[in-house]
Amino acid sequence: MPDRPAYLRIADTLRGGIRDGSLAPGTRLPTIRELCAAHGVSEIVIRRAVALLRGEGLVETRRGGGTVVRRVPPVRRVAMDRYRGLGRPRAAPETTFTRDQRIGWSEYRLDTEFSRARAGPELAALFELPTGTALLCRRFVFHARGEPQQISVNYLPWEVVGDTPVADPAREPWPGGTLAQLAFLGHPPTRIEEAVRARMPTPEEVATLRLAEGVPVLAITRRMLSGARVMEVCRDIVLPADGVVLDYSIDL
Repeated sequence: MPDRPAYLRIADTLRGGIRDGSLAPGTRLPTIRELCAAHGVSEIVIRRAVALLRGEGLVETRRGGGTVVRRVPPVRRVAMDRYRGLGRPRAAPETTFTRDQRIGWSEYRLDTEFSRARAGPELAALFELPTGTALLCRRFVFHARGEPQQISVNYLPWEVVGDTPVADPAREPWPGGTLAQLAFLGHPPTRIEEAVRARMPTPEEVATLRLAEGVPVLAITRRMLSGARVMEVCRDIVLPADGVVLDYSIDL
C-alpha cells in the first residue's frame, strides 16, 4: 500500500500525544517552523495537519497565542430518572438542568425568549394536532456558574398556556421546570419520550454555546404527554457532544 500522506502521519503523532497526556490540555504546540524542521516537510503540510486536529476539536488556535491543546469540559451524565419527582413541591428549587449540572439555584441562570407560533407540518405531527395550531414558543439558554451549557426550544399549545403565568417570561426560571408548569395547569405529565441524534451545530449554536471548531452537538427531540395528549414538544434540546454522556436504563 502507498505511504499515507505526510500531513496524516503528523496529525497521528500529535493526536497520540494529546490522547496519552504527553500534550496536556492548555499545552502550546510547537510552532509551524519547529514542526517543519522536526518532520522535514513544508509549511503547508503542517498547516493541513493542524487544521485536521482543529476540525476534530482537539486543538484551538488563539490570536497571538499560537495553537494549544483544547481543554475538554468535564463530562456530565444525563439520565432519564432526572425527571422523577420534579412535578411535586420540593424543599429546595431545582430543575432537570440543575440536577444534571449538580448546581444550586443561585448558580443557575436562564435566558428566555418567548413568542407565538403556528405549528408547521413537522411540529403538527409531533403534537398530533392540525397544521397551523397556535403554539407558545420558548427559547431558553441555560447557564451553569455563568457558562452557557444548553439550548432548548420548546412548544406548548396556546389554548392551554395562553394568558397563564406559564406564558410570562418574567416567571422564569420556574422551579421544577416544564413538568411543574404542566402540573400547575392541571396536565401533569405521565410519559416522556426522547429521540436523540448527533449533528454539527449551526453558527448560532456555536456562538451561543461557545463551541470549539469541530465539536458536534447532541440534539434531543422531547415530547411530554399527559394521558394520551401531547402537552409539550421540545425541538430541540441542544448539548455539546463532547461534554455529555446520555445514560438510559431499562428494567426487564
